[in-house]
Amino acid sequence: MSVLQFKETTLPNGLRVIAEINPEAKSVAMGYFVRTGSRDELVGEEGLSHFLEHMVFKGTERRTAWDVNREFDEMGAKYNAFTNEEMTVFYGAVLPEFAPRLLDLFTDMMHPALREEDFETERKVILEEIALYQDRPNFVLYERAQAAYFGRHPLAKPVLGTPESIAAMRREQMVNYHARRYVPGNMMLAFAGNLDWEEMLTLVERLTTDWPRGQAPRNHPPFEPQPKALREFFDRASQVYTAFMAPGVSARSEERYAARVLAEVLGDPDNGRLFWRLTDTGLAETATAFHHEFEELGVYFVYTQCDPEREEEVAAAVREELTQLERGGVSEEELERAKLKTATSLVFAGETSLSRLFYLGVNFVYTGRYEPLDAVRRWVMHLETYHLAELLERRPFGRALEFRLVPGHDET
Repeated sequence: MSVLQFKETTLPNGLRVIAEINPEAKSVAMGYFVRTGSRDELVGEEGLSHFLEHMVFKGTERRTAWDVNREFDEMGAKYNAFTNEEMTVFYGAVLPEFAPRLLDLFTDMMHPALREEDFETERKVILEEIALYQDRPNFVLYERAQAAYFGRHPLAKPVLGTPESIAAMRREQMVNYHARRYVPGNMMLAFAGNLDWEEMLTLVERLTTDWPRGQAPRNHPPFEPQPKALREFFDRASQVYTAFMAPGVSARSEERYAARVLAEVLGDPDNGRLFWRLTDTGLAETATAFHHEFEELGVYFVYTQCDPEREEEVAAAVREELTQLERGGVSEEELERAKLKTATSLVFAGETSLSRLFYLGVNFVYTGRYEPLDAVRRWVMHLETYHLAELLERRPFGRALEFRLVPGHDET
């Protein structure tokens, strides 16, 4: 059995580089993790982080968009990118012999040309993407509920932006945003799999030697959730979609795994309390829960989907289950099942170099620590009921937002 090695360094320009090396892996994955997302956008920049993610693939001073796509294909790379509220990540996986070439390509892409003609073409793509998601009630529910829950906090901002913000956006805004946020001190390069650490380190130092140094601070305003119930109409919905959002723990908290297990007890789609109360009985088509961590706070998110005639019954059942969970806690049997499910999902996260890259990179951006997968799995399996009781003593669900998206038109 191979022994994983972890390596970490910070280059003179401020770029942090980490690697989890597995000599027996059949592939190598790498990714640039940029600590920027919708929460970092200024007024008039809504959706800019995601827009820029698209533009990164449109070419550089050395490569056209066609060159970028061709090189990925010539390496047989599996690659993509994503943007959320706090992070933009560009990632790929190849056979080990192509690692230097993939690194050269990704590093060059971090300084895109941002050509005006590409900007206008991609603007249309983004507007079409927004229109596509606005036809999906579950997406609209999440976006509206998050905006209502966070209010004036930066996490309320929509990742995709709005049709109005994208239509009004100018290329100069993107150039300025890139210069402000895509600086070495705000980025991390991560590797996972079968790689030569010294070779990769030497190469990336050479490729980034001319990168301008810099830091990108992030605003952390205070936030206190306000319990409330909201009901909004959506003309493309045929069912009722409901979200309960309640305060959790942050991505930096040692309690985050306990919070995930607690959400599993409540909302495991196959065996959670909500499943047996709502889905198994036919009251709701879907009833799930999860815990999502941000940089300085976390959120429990409960989601249900049901027929309109069941709207009040389902909402009342969820509220009752949340109250019972806070008052009665979690049984040993429930805890053991939820721990095993959570630990199993963590093990699955380490089965390929690419899936391991995501866990490694995202966790390190938030915590600045390396957590071996086996150590995390052991920690999860050693959780006791009192760990979850400590979370429930804070009565998080008593401070929940209840947001319903229902069929129809708002006639006010």
